Formats: sequence, structure tokens, C-alpha cells
Amino acid sequence: MESNSEIVYIYTMITREAAKEIINLAAQFKAVAVVGPRQSGKTTLVRMLFKDKEYVNFENPDVRLYALEDPRGFLSNYPDGAVFDEAQRVPEIFSYLQQILDESSSNGMFIITGSNNFLLQENISQSLAGRVGYLNLLPLTLNEINNKESSISQMLFKGCYPSLYNTAIDASQWYANYIRTYIERDVRLIKNITNLVSFERFLRLCAGRIGQLLNMNSMAVELGVDTKTISAWISVLETSFVLFRLQPYHKNFNKRIVKMPKLYFYDTGLASALLGIQNSDQIDLHPFRGSLFENMVVVDFLKTRFNKAKTNNLYFWRDNAGNEVDLLIDNGPTIIPIEIKSGQTLTDDYFKGLLYWNKLTQNVGGFVVYGGKITQKRSSGISVIPYHSVNTVE
Repeated sequence: MESNSEIVYIYTMITREAAKEIINLAAQFKAVAVVGPRQSGKTTLVRMLFKDKEYVNFENPDVRLYALEDPRGFLSNYPDGAVFDEAQRVPEIFSYLQQILDESSSNGMFIITGSNNFLLQENISQSLAGRVGYLNLLPLTLNEINNKESSISQMLFKGCYPSLYNTAIDASQWYANYIRTYIERDVRLIKNITNLVSFERFLRLCAGRIGQLLNMNSMAVELGVDTKTISAWISVLETSFVLFRLQPYHKNFNKRIVKMPKLYFYDTGLASALLGIQNSDQIDLHPFRGSLFENMVVVDFLKTRFNKAKTNNLYFWRDNAGNEVDLLIDNGPTIIPIEIKSGQTLTDDYFKGLLYWNKLTQNVGGFVVYGGKITQKRSSGISVIPYHSVNTVE
């Protein structure tokens, strides 16, 4: 078992992959917005990168009230810019910020963070479009954690939130508090949901559908609400970076294809907690182990993309005959197919979907990401890589 000092040392040595891109954005834009889930490390990272800037946290009621009641007076205190944390709490300030940015010749004046993607994007697009560089910061990547000693089950259970690598806190307790805070506070800020008990049931129901096609009708029946409510609640979870929809790849190839998206969480530790998993040993034989592993790999590809300030270019493909590719990376002229398997022993079944896809599309290559440790290059052109090597795929 690691001592507290060892755990802190491991985390303080972590260099966030997004750091370089945030610096690049600050050199190109008047302001930079760093958006992501609570506890993903936004504040720690931007304060480290911009030590010379004053720090303002809008979670502080007094600061928030001052900014809302006298925005001009408030902003006059920061002629050289500042770090504005949780800026979605003061949406009105963006209109006043626009004039300051327009009158300044300096780039990287204001660094804005937020954990509500919809509110922040809406206000930025209305007031600061073209003036702000945008980056989504999710929890740690597998490469950032770089812990090849932990088992797959331990990684799935612990998840990737930085706080869990910064202190010796118990993961179960941390996620229980995270869920409680999220439901009691953040959900109310995003949307006026009165029945929080039903919403929490819905949240746990989503965790039970990881990697599955999103069927809102069946969820509505199970919860006793209408599909409009389910759709609205899904949007709430997406807005606050709890889960995301992986969209199907629409090119037909003369086959009927599935058009419903798949559901994934931004963190497997949170999903495990919502599934009622209490320790990593329970994941070893859990029926959702494969789905959680697939989720971890998919979101790691997404993190790698976001850390470069790029948009989501990930899809899956499935036809009505059950042929499927777990993940497609759409790089424009090229599409990289990826199969994800949690097992540690390679079998012919691991290559089935990729071989079918390659035959259908006249594609060559692809990747099998699996739970083992060996890297291979097959004669078919398909590469086999361990799950912690996702960052090597281009």
C-alpha cells in the first residue's frame, strides 16, 4: 500500500497533456476557456500555468454578488486580466468582458474555467465569439496516471479524477460525496428538477447502460416519465460532463446501419460507484466489467483528442446484422477502426469486427486495444496494443 507522501509525490510529478495547448491558446486568443467536470484539475492547472494572474473564484458568494451588481467596477480591478474560476455562475459579466478584450491588444488576458459546458458555451458564443480559445479538460488520461502496476479492475474502480491520486482518500467515499454534491447542487443550477430522487434513479440507470444503444423509450417506461423528460435529463448529464453520447458513423456502405448513439460516462470510477460497486475485487467477476473497460478506453481516446484542443471525431459502427466496430476515429481522408476487448488472452474473435470492416470498406489496418500487455503487428495490418498505450494511436 502506498504511503500518503508517495501518493502526493506521484501526482505532483504528473504533467497534464493539455498544458502545452492551453499556453498555445493563450498566445493566440484574448481569452482562454478551460471547461470540464468538477474536480478534473482545471483550477490547479490554470493557476500553475498563469501564476502571475490574480485568481477569482465565483463560487464565493461575496465575489459573485459584487460581479453581478457592479460588473464594470468589478472588472476594473483586473486591468491586466485574471483567472476567473467557475465563470458560469456570473453569465452577465461576459457582455462587459467583451469590451475590455476588444480594447486590449494583449492575448491571454483572461483565463476562464467552468464546469457547466452549456452555460459557458452559450455565453461565450453570444459575447466572446472569436475572442476565446476553447479547451475541454477531462480527468487524467491513462498515460498521465502511468500506473501499469494496478490491475484493470483497480483502474476501473478508482477512475481518473486527480484528487484520488493526490491524497489517500477512499474512492468509495469520494464518489459518494461527489454524487451527492452533484445531485443536490449542480443539477439544481442547470435545470430546475424538482424530483431529485427520480433523477438519481435515472443517473444510476444510465450507469447500467454503458456501451449500449441509448433507447430513451425503454428508460422512460422504466422510470415512469415521458421521453421528453429523459431527453432533458440526458442533456443535463452531458452539460455537466457526467456522460456523453458516442454517435454512430452514418456512411451506409449499402447496409442498414444502427442510428442510435451509445452511452458512455466520462469516468469509470463514477460509473462504478453508481452501479453500487464497493471495491475493485467486485469488478473482477462483474457482468459490467467488459462495458466499463470499453468505456475507459473510449473516453481515453476522447481525452487525448480534447487535450490537443480538438473536437470529438469518434464514432462507432454497427449494421442490422450485428456486425460492429467499437470505435472509429474519423481523420477526414482516413478512418481508423478500433476493437476494444477487456480480456488478456488474444483470440480470433478479437479481430472479427475489424476484418469485416476492412473487407467492406477496402480499408487496411486498425487496432485491437485489449487488457493484455503485449504489442503485436499482424499480417492483416492490424496492430494489437495494451489499453494503456491509447495515446500512441494516430
